[in-house]
Amino acid sequence: MQKRLFTWEKWPLSPAILILVATLILAACSQPTSLERIQQENVLHVVTFPASTVYVEENGKASGFEYELAQLFAEHLGVELRLEVVEELPELFSRLNDGHTHFAAGGLGIDHTLETRYRLGPTYTRTRPVVVYNSDNGRPGKLSDLADRTVAVRSGGPLEHALHRVSETIPSINWELREDPDPTELLHQLNEGYLDVAIVSENALSMNQVFFPKVHKAFPLASPQPVAWLFPADTDDSLMMEARAFFQEIRRNGVLEQVKERHYGHLDRLDYVGARTFVRHLENRLPQYKETFMEAADAHDMDWRLLAAIGYQESHWRRDAVSPTGVRGLMMLTQPTAAFVGVDNRLDPHASIWGGARFFKFLLSRIPERIGEPDRTWFALAAYNVGLGHLEDARRLTQRAGDDPDRWMHVKEHLPKLAQRKWYTQTRHGYARGHEPVIYTQNIRRYYDVLKWMYPEDMERPQMAEGQESPLQEELDLDLLQNEKQAEEAARVREQSRVISITPPTL
Repeated sequence: MQKRLFTWEKWPLSPAILILVATLILAACSQPTSLERIQQENVLHVVTFPASTVYVEENGKASGFEYELAQLFAEHLGVELRLEVVEELPELFSRLNDGHTHFAAGGLGIDHTLETRYRLGPTYTRTRPVVVYNSDNGRPGKLSDLADRTVAVRSGGPLEHALHRVSETIPSINWELREDPDPTELLHQLNEGYLDVAIVSENALSMNQVFFPKVHKAFPLASPQPVAWLFPADTDDSLMMEARAFFQEIRRNGVLEQVKERHYGHLDRLDYVGARTFVRHLENRLPQYKETFMEAADAHDMDWRLLAAIGYQESHWRRDAVSPTGVRGLMMLTQPTAAFVGVDNRLDPHASIWGGARFFKFLLSRIPERIGEPDRTWFALAAYNVGLGHLEDARRLTQRAGDDPDRWMHVKEHLPKLAQRKWYTQTRHGYARGHEPVIYTQNIRRYYDVLKWMYPEDMERPQMAEGQESPLQEELDLDLLQNEKQAEEAARVREQSRVISITPPTL
């Protein structure tokens, strides 16, 4: 049988159609990749959400672990970063699904659901969902203990997926979906007793647990999951492959570890320094600096024991202490603060102590005179940690709530709001880790009380027979047993949110 050959003569095409077909073929062959389009437009679009482990605004500037990585990637590409901050996780996924962003940086643990819906960038850390509870309500030891309990979880992400899988096994679990993507608020509600049980990521718990002493981990719901950027499913691999090359580079040159240290490196230092350690430091560290504390305090009309307590909270009386953010010295002065109080060498312990005394007295002078003691001192201590501007914001929030902005007992209840987007967006100075100055001030008061006991104004320090247990030691050991909350709070807090503000906190 004779074959019939296809010929264009059988299918005549006009020259215009031939040109159009050729143009489409050429266009398909020369279609720019995602990476090429970004470089042509000179803009990288990234979607994220506000959370302590992801993105925050500190003193009017963007910050956060995920934000810093995204900014470094944009610099790697040589383009501008345009960040879209959404309020809820479903919005983040919507941007990905609609192709309205190049990728999402949310610090999310990647479960099977996300893995099948999106392209994944390289893994740069790991986390897992954990069950947390309020210690007043009893610890759930296993999944079946969640039966008939109300479990809160943020909606629209892998944590909700984890709870959904649990509910298939334990149908009697009551759900409470929370729209706020920041786990800080959920942990705060749990700590205050408004929630019974919750599910959070282990990274978020590690970052924030020190601020919520009644919150404890019960058990994990899954094995550690990779944390990675999410890329739209219908795009090519060019940007994702470049992201992998970028992470290989920052792993190799140590930049990734530096970023992790800056945001997570403080966690191993946020544990409570026990009474025995404090007593030991009284014996082997304080004597080197006691005279300087006394001279500097006397020159600035303050109690040397209070100044020493600040120094212990800041550095445990270590002359060469250095934080991941560059705050250093016995009184842990920032560079601007050191310049402000005339300290040239922050690692000189005597200069640091004198500088700390000057700075504290400056802060005290900016607290309204109508505020009486001891509240005035507690406000100055909080300002030493978080800055006068943020303290003023908290006092304004206190006043709006109908409480007394001149009373520390009221203001300390509102300071944590500075870490919640709902509140800090209404303030003049923006986001701050408002739980830290509360713990910071409380710790200093504790150390101050101990120093007053050890060094009474008109009495010699009590002498003990060799081998005899110090009455102070017995008192502190008893205190530890009676006050579990204080024992779990941190003795060291981050200095990243400390700022110098010379705006007097007048309302």
